[in-house]
Amino acid sequence: MRVSRYFLPVLKENPAEAQIVSHRYMLRAGMIKQQAAGIYSWLPLGLRVLNRIQAIVNEEQIRAGHIPLLMPTLQPADLWRESGRYDDYGQEMLRIKDRQDREMLYGPTNEEMITDIFRAHVTSYKDLPLTLYHIQWKFRDEMRPRFGVMRGREFLMKDGYNFDVDRDSALHAYNRHMVSYLRTYERMGLTAIPMRADSGPIGGDDTHEFLVLAATGESEVFFDSAVTELKLGDRAVDYDNRAEVAAVCKEFTTLYARTDETHDAALFEAIPEERRKVARGIEVGQIFYFGTKYSEAMGASVVTADGSKVPVEMGSHGIGVSRLLGAIIEASHDDKGIIWPEGVTPFPVGIVNLKQGDAATDAASESLYKALAAKGLEALYDDRDERAGAKFATMDLIGLPWRITVGPRGLANGLVELTSRRSGVSEEMTPEAAVARIVEIYAGH
Repeated sequence: MRVSRYFLPVLKENPAEAQIVSHRYMLRAGMIKQQAAGIYSWLPLGLRVLNRIQAIVNEEQIRAGHIPLLMPTLQPADLWRESGRYDDYGQEMLRIKDRQDREMLYGPTNEEMITDIFRAHVTSYKDLPLTLYHIQWKFRDEMRPRFGVMRGREFLMKDGYNFDVDRDSALHAYNRHMVSYLRTYERMGLTAIPMRADSGPIGGDDTHEFLVLAATGESEVFFDSAVTELKLGDRAVDYDNRAEVAAVCKEFTTLYARTDETHDAALFEAIPEERRKVARGIEVGQIFYFGTKYSEAMGASVVTADGSKVPVEMGSHGIGVSRLLGAIIEASHDDKGIIWPEGVTPFPVGIVNLKQGDAATDAASESLYKALAAKGLEALYDDRDERAGAKFATMDLIGLPWRITVGPRGLANGLVELTSRRSGVSEEMTPEAAVARIVEIYAGH
């Protein structure tokens, strides 16, 4: 990718309508364009990050044994009447009619539709456990959409649904999702804390939200600071081992961490004072166990080993894929722009040619670009005939984690400069060493 041929409509000034950092930088970096209140076009740079986040979510869901499918955005209203939610959901639901005067809705979530799919094809306990998920666009008609993709009306979400024969199996599915989510967020460079939460219109008794700490978060959160030090890391987890998965969940949920809706002042006061923290958090995912709430209402049952017929135990589990872009920026930026973690960056490295048109710097930049491509790494090469300051400002704004700077002075000594966006530290080295360093950095991503 060469900047001279890429569609990267960066802005120098802060847009007046952007109230928080992520919205401001996503607009300035040319990642999104608003088409209507809370509805955005995803421009090439934004789409690259969205696709990387989506890929990580998919990989971790499949690792946990969950099966992808794809459900439509439009749903028949009759399904929601079966569950009793059609009239209860409120004005957030966009209700429409087709040309045959059939009532439809733009799906805000998919509990009813997935239950309908299940009941049409599964009748025996032998087909369980089963967890199905998809990544699909949703629509909720927010009264006041704001903060860019953080609270939009149209958004991309991963929603998964488990079907199990009994409560213990369903709670294992709940735990399995928690572990898979912890791994997903860590791969994106986030510390997302699972917090006891309120179930809202989804329903159910057990639910945790995953929140990323940020000053602009909409939720007030109360937690033991020790919970932020917990990491899953590279440890192997056998998702079929109920005890092992439950132990990981216990590790991450025993320390106090709750949203304002479920906050217990007495329990909070029992934490040592120096570890008692009150902050703001951005919700980036939620898991629910709701038992037979939908299966009973919609007749989703299986025949058990003894011949009896029982409604299946269910749960739903969501990750805000598009919202995650905003959350990552809120958690990782400075006054120059975004700082992407390596796991989700749109490009692994940027190449800045300080003297475009100079034979030596052009040749060295091209050589770097091709050497990285040969290693499977697509660099963003700024080959514009622009001053160095403008090129550096663009790279800082769009937040690529690493930058290789190619200039006449360094090349005279056979060197280029490798710079870390996060630390700002630069190091001179040969072009071959710079390529090797970038390859090494991304080997784990």
